[in-house]
Amino acid sequence: MTPTISDTENRTDDRYAVGRTEPETSGRREEFDESARNATICVVGLGYVGLPLAVGFARAEYRVIGYDVDESTVERLRSGAKTTGELPIDAVHEADISFTTKATAIADAEYVIVAVPTPIDDASRPDMSYVESAARTVGSRMSAGTTVVLESTVYPGATREVFMPALEDASGLTAGEDFFVGYSPERATPGDDDHGLEDVVKVVSGQNEKVLEDVARRYESIVDAGVHRAPSIEVAEASKVVENAQRDLNIAFVNELAIAFERMDVDTRAVLEAAETKWNFHGYRPGLVGGHCIPVDPYFLAYRTSRDGFEPELVRSGRSVNESMPDYVAELTIKALNRCHKTLRESRVLVLGLAYKPNVGDIRSSKVADVVDELREYDVHVEGFDPLASEDAVRESFDLEVQDRLTFEGFDAVVLSTPHAEFERVDLEAAANELAEDPALIDVGGVLDEGDAVEAGFTYRTL
Repeated sequence: MTPTISDTENRTDDRYAVGRTEPETSGRREEFDESARNATICVVGLGYVGLPLAVGFARAEYRVIGYDVDESTVERLRSGAKTTGELPIDAVHEADISFTTKATAIADAEYVIVAVPTPIDDASRPDMSYVESAARTVGSRMSAGTTVVLESTVYPGATREVFMPALEDASGLTAGEDFFVGYSPERATPGDDDHGLEDVVKVVSGQNEKVLEDVARRYESIVDAGVHRAPSIEVAEASKVVENAQRDLNIAFVNELAIAFERMDVDTRAVLEAAETKWNFHGYRPGLVGGHCIPVDPYFLAYRTSRDGFEPELVRSGRSVNESMPDYVAELTIKALNRCHKTLRESRVLVLGLAYKPNVGDIRSSKVADVVDELREYDVHVEGFDPLASEDAVRESFDLEVQDRLTFEGFDAVVLSTPHAEFERVDLEAAANELAEDPALIDVGGVLDEGDAVEAGFTYRTL
């Protein structure tokens, strides 16, 4: 059934009434009370987090409204075209979702899930403007009794400090009495088909126990892996930033090792492979750290702890190391060109892979742009190719000449920066024959075989 927009400002809700008996739950989808699926859920923000949520709830036979301020996004979704690469081709077309840019539709929902971006500003501080704007939009339209769940990554305390007050100010209602608030951090992993919405345990929280249980049961109905009930909203908020801060630090450690071992003329990957033979060694690989989570979330943690007078030196140090890696990749490229006796101002370098991670087309927050900029500082001519990224978006964002068809002809070096699966199948010998004499190959992720590259005639470098 397609949701209709109606005046429900006077709707009441006794789900969280004092003394009400809570039903038993097991966390298993098949035991969820089917009558509860009569609820209408509105997902605010239809990007790589919000759209899979909307589809998931629609598949579970909830009435679902998908709201976004971007008219082009909504038009594409109405036509059945997905706007992210995280769903099967027909998933959006088959889902019964009412897509709209009209905020008045929010009034028809008993549950509103907000999934909007939370970037950092130029000073590496959390930018909460999208969250505040979404809260004002929701607050000004929602009905009494609505439960609002924030999914955006935020610093610990932000839901109560920023999101909840904005909802109250816009609605004139009181949180915990007239409406209810929960928090469930997104765990989307773009490009990973094995860890979609249904496959990853969902952390959930609520402003009190009854809100928590109700929100948990909603997510249990769409997440096969189940949910983890956090004891507070702040714990749930902190868990998300800690997840990615930990990964950032582990990658920073191996990136620092890569720099150290390069100066020792020791094979970093051989060292890591040897170390991994011990059962409790955690395997990470050096590389560029881009994207919307790992390079951002540590700053959310650092911002919050700094407010309380504690400076997280290790977290900031890890960020510093990973932020320096584009310069280091460019340095490796320059050294390789010099080893091949190339004149830098006359050198042409082809960068393969411009997205922020393998097998996705998203170039936002890609550190490859920084590699390109640094190479240009040496007057090196740089061109790019990415089979998944929009050529127009790359030209606009990178200010880079982009190939529409992969050709190696005339280039002095190739930088394999983002190893899409397609690049792992490149015929190295054929590529070397197209390239200029004595070509260099900088395999940032170390996905190609060094022996094959050397045999094909490349000077090979990796992190």
